[in-house]
Amino acid sequence: MTSALAADPTGDWLVADGVANIRVAQCNGSMWGVVAWEKQPGGHDTNNPDVSRKNRPTLGMPILLDMKKKPGADSWEGQVYNAKDGQTYSSSITPTDADHLEIKGCVLGFLCGGETWTRAAPPIPSSPVNSMAKGPAKSASAPKTPTTNPATAAANATTGAATTPTNTPSAKPAGKKTASAQSADTVGDICLLPDIARFAH
Repeated sequence: MTSALAADPTGDWLVADGVANIRVAQCNGSMWGVVAWEKQPGGHDTNNPDVSRKNRPTLGMPILLDMKKKPGADSWEGQVYNAKDGQTYSSSITPTDADHLEIKGCVLGFLCGGETWTRAAPPIPSSPVNSMAKGPAKSASAPKTPTTNPATAAANATTGAATTPTNTPSAKPAGKKTASAQSADTVGDICLLPDIARFAH
């Protein structure tokens, strides 16, 4: 059980400086992560070089992008969006234990570093589809209905709204103060967010 949890990057994670929670879920074969809670509500993506996106809310904004499982390792590789400078970098995420997720990325191609996030909510329940991202399925999965619509595909690959883990206090690590304990979860199932549904394939 501990080993399985340690290798599961899904769920809500509090970033190192404590200013946000990132919700990680499997969306149709890849791991994605979005801002699920912010210490100072009402933020906007002001540093995005795309003028049309400067006013988009940071809440619900994708941070971990299309991360694929690395063969033979409990690690996923893809891209990370850095809202502080509006740039996207190569990145990897690796659960170091059940309560910590290590994220590494390279800035400008040479300054590589990382930080460790702390679990704020338990893993999002597995489904036959999200096992594609976590590794080979242990049992036969139900056949998937073919579709060419990315939004429909994302909806079919949904891992379930995270209201289940965030509203299950008994499943949270004992003695942890979590910033995700809010009155309402306005992000829900991240696989259904437009910014992810249109890219997930």
